[in-house]
Amino acid sequence: MRIPVGARTTARAALTSPWWRGLLAVVAGALPAFAFPEPSLWWFAYGALVPWMLLIRSAGSPGRAALDGWLGGLGFILAVHHWLMPSLHVFILVLAALLGLLWLPWGWLVRAMLGHEPSVGRAAAALAVIPSGWLMIELVRSWEGLGGPWGLLGASQWEVAPALRLASVGGVWLVTLLVVAVNTALTLLVSAAAARAAALAGLLVCALTTSLVWMWVEPPRVTDLVRVAVVQPGVYDGSGGADRRFVRGEELTRGLVGQDLDLVVWGESSVGMDLATHPERAQRLAALARALDAPVLVNVDARRSDETGIFKSSVLIGAEGPTGDRYDKMRLVPFGEYVPARAVLGWATSVGKAAGEDRRRGETPVVMTLPGPEGLRVGPLVCFESAFPDMTRRLVRDGAELLVAQSATSTFQGSWAPEQHASLAALRAAESGRPVVHATLTGVSAVYGPDGARAGDPLGTDFSGAAVYSVPLSATTTGYVRYGDWPVYAALAVLAALCAVEGVGSLRRPARGTRAPRARTARG
Repeated sequence: MRIPVGARTTARAALTSPWWRGLLAVVAGALPAFAFPEPSLWWFAYGALVPWMLLIRSAGSPGRAALDGWLGGLGFILAVHHWLMPSLHVFILVLAALLGLLWLPWGWLVRAMLGHEPSVGRAAAALAVIPSGWLMIELVRSWEGLGGPWGLLGASQWEVAPALRLASVGGVWLVTLLVVAVNTALTLLVSAAAARAAALAGLLVCALTTSLVWMWVEPPRVTDLVRVAVVQPGVYDGSGGADRRFVRGEELTRGLVGQDLDLVVWGESSVGMDLATHPERAQRLAALARALDAPVLVNVDARRSDETGIFKSSVLIGAEGPTGDRYDKMRLVPFGEYVPARAVLGWATSVGKAAGEDRRRGETPVVMTLPGPEGLRVGPLVCFESAFPDMTRRLVRDGAELLVAQSATSTFQGSWAPEQHASLAALRAAESGRPVVHATLTGVSAVYGPDGARAGDPLGTDFSGAAVYSVPLSATTTGYVRYGDWPVYAALAVLAALCAVEGVGSLRRPARGTRAPRARTARG
């Protein structure tokens, strides 16, 4: 089918107009957001970058390509984190513009590798170089101070079993490399006729890699089952909301008596006062543990009596009260729990719901041993700490058999955030080979087995109640736990090799504008 001349003229005009082209870049960069929950169009991730890469490829100069990369990155951040707008208001535009700068060199790189008519060799190199460049962006923005590893492209594959098996070998990083490699190959297929053989070969390599990992890497072997209850009281806002939520949590927990439980988990900020200064609350929780004959893991969000400031802490309650096992949250949510460089950015509290007072940080991960002869070892995480692959890996290497993430997303009810947060637990389970219990106050709560598959039905945001899960345990050591972030180092090696090759090539090429001396002839 031939494209009408008028349509081609309009498209060409849009690509040459700086304003229209900028708008197209923002929209193209936003497309991958549909691969994440709540739409969860996981298959869309494998082609979502193609329009953006085609746009960058058509840039008339490296500077324009870099600009397209930045604007697309701005669109990506806005789309993936759009649910933050009610909290941050206009400040989210500032953050998106700043974080979008990470894609500026990636835009330059895409044009350098795919621009004009790439040779077969350059196209083959692009299949490794462009995914490596994207992974560096994810690595940098995974720093806690930049918002943490939320919206990593590999995380969109949280419900795809072969992708979860890949994650067990190389973490979410390996899945990201595969997804971007497929996007790069598809871009070559539709734009570079001379490089289609390389593109097809790249797609074949991606398919073979996934298939071989699926066949050769065995899933975690289940060694035992434990019964874990998740208590989700629901939304309690306004005056006295914390007290009413606590009472509802008590009521739901009493309803679990006789269920033969190994552990009961409450969500983040489920206790709004320090238990040392309010012993009556500690006694009420201990009474629940005695009635259940099982410990209760609560989360205290309060000013400490033995420390200065407010901490968010996972506290284990036994039959006699707090057992002494306590984990203080180490990685805090920027603006939500502290304001970075408050002296400079403190004005954010006047335009959004940024933290009025900075929470205090914990110093070290903690693995808790439950009371009883079995002594199940539990590794707690709080809120968005479940987004960090290195934290679960550290807990498993320290001996954790069960990972528990306590969270609260009540501020973002009705948005994509609760589903996105719950999905991260699937990646952490697959990477670590350990089950993950994601317990929230208001949903979505979910439990995943050591292979990343769901263990029972999730609790939605409209649910107030408790649920009991049979959670499979495993002692399998995954490739990711053993070898860590090796895909990141491989990507760094690819980019270093590219720099070396380009550097040697630039030395061998004559300088622009210089001419070799004219040859002398016999006559001359």
